[in-house]
Amino acid sequence: MERIRRGYARQRRRAGGQWCALVSRVTGDGGWEPVFADDADRVVPGYSVQKLAVAVAVLDKVDRGLLRLDDRLDLAAPDILGGSGIYHLHGVWGDTVTVANVLTAMLLVSDNTAVRLCGRVAAAREINEILAAKGLTHTRVEPVADPHRFLLGVTTPRETHDLLVGLAGRTLLSAGSCRFLLRVLRGAAGYHDGVRRTMSSAERARVATKHGADVDADVNAAARHEVGIIADADGAPALVYAFFADGLDDPDNYGATHPAVEAHAVLGRLLLDAVPTGQVGASG
Repeated sequence: MERIRRGYARQRRRAGGQWCALVSRVTGDGGWEPVFADDADRVVPGYSVQKLAVAVAVLDKVDRGLLRLDDRLDLAAPDILGGSGIYHLHGVWGDTVTVANVLTAMLLVSDNTAVRLCGRVAAAREINEILAAKGLTHTRVEPVADPHRFLLGVTTPRETHDLLVGLAGRTLLSAGSCRFLLRVLRGAAGYHDGVRRTMSSAERARVATKHGADVDADVNAAARHEVGIIADADGAPALVYAFFADGLDDPDNYGATHPAVEAHAVLGRLLLDAVPTGQVGASG
């Protein structure tokens, strides 16, 4: 694990900007212990990493019988947002989509329109109340005038890490909802520029990941985040990582050549190679 700590310090220096992070590994008794922490309680804009918290709130309502994954929502033109995702590419709208479809689009391809659709079934205040009830102090969406719309808000590396540990251990939500989220986050059609870049397809299937990328317009600086869970070869969760970086150069580069994203790729390989077979944990 010392190699991971040294590698993180080296990649942070190379990429520049301000980083904060937390990486943990599973212990022999199924608990978790830190590999390293770097300013892990700093409150930062989560950008699209926050979509994971939004999904948790929606699935909490599913677990309580207030929603169903097969409930349907109209995909209407006023809901469409550009940027990342697939719904805005349609060019024409009028579909009805299930809640499961919306959550999959939001997590797998970070669809921005899907966030608005989630707001229809879980208002901003309700989302924040659910996150608070799960013990998250800082992780919040930011309400706006319309109670069913919101900005993605803030989090910390530690709270996002703890959310992921809850998913890995099937304690944050019902076992079925945790499986749903992890299945989507491991999807082969998902994000591969960062942590999963230099892995085989079989190795990528062991990594449940969510990234966030944006620009702080006030200072014209980039933010590039990535968080997730790495399983061992048997599918048992072995490592949890939460990397947040902002104040970065090259703000208009959302591709694989951004220095922070290149750093994530190096770190992903280091993390995966540090996982021995036969880790103790809950199977995927």
